[in-house]
Amino acid sequence: MIRLTNPPGKSTGPVLSPDGHKIAFASTRDGNAQIYVMNADGSGATRLTNLPGASRAPAFSPDGQRVAFASFYAGGFQLYLMNANGSNVTRLTNPLGESMAPAFSP
Repeated sequence: MIRLTNPPGKSTGPVLSPDGHKIAFASTRDGNAQIYVMNADGSGATRLTNLPGASRAPAFSPDGQRVAFASFYAGGFQLYLMNANGSNVTRLTNPLGESMAPAFSP
């Protein structure tokens, strides 16, 4: 077993990219939970999200080009989609309900 993260705060919900080269995860290392990506060996961690609410539950698209995740918005968790580099964040669900744990169909 190899420890991949060692910052202050918690790191949760790791998912491996389809090509096995990257890991997306949620972390509170900078305060509020946000989505990060790092190399599969634990190096090069980069923050992808900077939303006001906690962001959790990342999921890579089958081609590895996008990441879906849940973030707290308007009183509940909503689903979002962004490019794997953190650009082009788009909310997918309506704030009248709550959505969590996105997954892609193969």
